[in-house]
Amino acid sequence: MKSKLWLIFAIVTTISWGIWGAFTGLPAENGFPETLVYCVWALTMIPPAIIALKLSGWKLNRDKKSIFYGCIIGLLGAGGQMVLFHAVSEGPTYLIFPIISLSPMITIILSYSFLKERTGIMGTVGIVLALLALPLFDYSDGSDTTDYGYLWFVLAVIVLLAWGLQAYFMKFANETMNAESIFFYMTVTGLAIIPVALLMTDFSQDINYGLDGPWLAAGIQVLNSVGALCLVYAFRYGKAMVVSPMTNAGAPLITAVISMIVMGFVPGTFKIIGILLAVLAAFLLAFDPGDSDKVEEENNV
Repeated sequence: MKSKLWLIFAIVTTISWGIWGAFTGLPAENGFPETLVYCVWALTMIPPAIIALKLSGWKLNRDKKSIFYGCIIGLLGAGGQMVLFHAVSEGPTYLIFPIISLSPMITIILSYSFLKERTGIMGTVGIVLALLALPLFDYSDGSDTTDYGYLWFVLAVIVLLAWGLQAYFMKFANETMNAESIFFYMTVTGLAIIPVALLMTDFSQDINYGLDGPWLAAGIQVLNSVGALCLVYAFRYGKAMVVSPMTNAGAPLITAVISMIVMGFVPGTFKIIGILLAVLAAFLLAFDPGDSDKVEEENNV
């Protein structure tokens, strides 16, 4: 049973993130500002952080280096989250989340440039497909009846960059920190940005404080937090090259499918091609064995 724990955690992460992505924009549509949605999300991070620390025997890395990297990782994650909440209020989730799923492309490019790591053929093809997919998300062939403008696309790319950088810094942190400590500092930095989100909120407007406002936001955002905690243990018990495609590609695909079903229409041909290329690119980036090849070479020396 223990050998299958990684699969259970990975499936929970994929499903929870897929459902979360499809419905995360609903509270804002119901009159609950995205800045307050961020506050709710930050609060939902607390229970998983406490559970993670308890399971680790309350072992928290407190040295300056761990705190520094933990805060960088947390700020990039929380900042990207805040931008994401605004993005889903401006554009369609079935396009936004496949774009965000390409964040491993940024991590690989930075690792190649600064860490001298090398990617394999699959990773190279994934990067090319990702670059080809991005313009297609913003291409209109006249078949879409809704014009969302350009802001959602810019915001989605910002989230892609932020989360790609976050994963890059995790490469350093994971050498000296445990996963529970990283998650803890992600929670702390997320909570620290709540005052900024409150200052950005226009409280003069009518705000929906009903069940379909903050309470709906809490129910949706807890899926994000639980998925993040399960991801920690999926990587602990399983192989990264197996877990990654289920989270980086599987969840956005679920989001896209659910969103299109709920919205009741199919996007234009070019946007469909963009979605397929993005999902395929995410799978290739996740399955790329470049790092394992590097380790094997080092072991043979």
